[in-house]
Order: sequence, then structure tokens, then C-alpha cells
Amino acid sequence: QVHLVESGGGSVQPGGSLRLSCAASGFTLIYHTIAWFRQAPGKEREGISWITLNDGHTYYADSVKGRFTISRDNARNTVNLQMDSLTPEDTAVYYCATRRGRGSTWIEDYVHWGQGTQVTVSA
Repeated sequence: QVHLVESGGGSVQPGGSLRLSCAASGFTLIYHTIAWFRQAPGKEREGISWITLNDGHTYYADSVKGRFTISRDNARNTVNLQMDSLTPEDTAVYYCATRRGRGSTWIEDYVHWGQGTQVTVSA
């Protein structure tokens, strides 16, 4: 059974940093992509980054490019999202999700989701 658990959310001031982790279990990690999505209050869920676990290809949405870094630790079955230079616009619930195969930012392409972790950026 596929299981994803996010951690690392919290509150931070503008300009600060947080590191989110997504711990995965229940599947052969190497054939999958793990993505990070976020959903702000009143807004649709958006895909912001993904990484393919076999070769480490990455994608970043324009809204986070240059500030967020996604990485994988296959030995620990974990994908991390380092978030720097945070702004109030980054406030959202952050979710990780996985799909077998290539990366995508389409919600419909992902079957398995974590429970989400809250990130709040405010002065």
C-alpha cells in the first residue's frame, strides 16, 4: 500500500526558509515521480515541482523557480523541498504526490497523496 507522509511545515517570516520532506513507502520508488503541490485558501491546487526518482530530472513552476530546490534521497525513500526566500504568497497547504512514470503537474495524473502540511509566511 502506497503511503506518503509530509513533514517540515510551519510558520516563518518573509525571507525565511523551510524544508519539507515527503517520506514514501509501499512501492518501488525508482519507477516513480514525486511532485509537490500547494493549495492556498480560495485557490486551486497547483503543481510547483517534481522529480523523477530514477534519473533526478526536475521541474519548477515559475512561481518558485530559483527559490525552491527539490531533491531525492532514494536510500531513505524521501523527497525534500528546500524553500528559501519565502513570501506571504507561498502560504498554503503543501502536498506531495506520486505517480508511476514521468513527471507532470496535472493533479489528475497523481493517484497517491499525502495528508498535507501547512506553511505560513507572515511578518
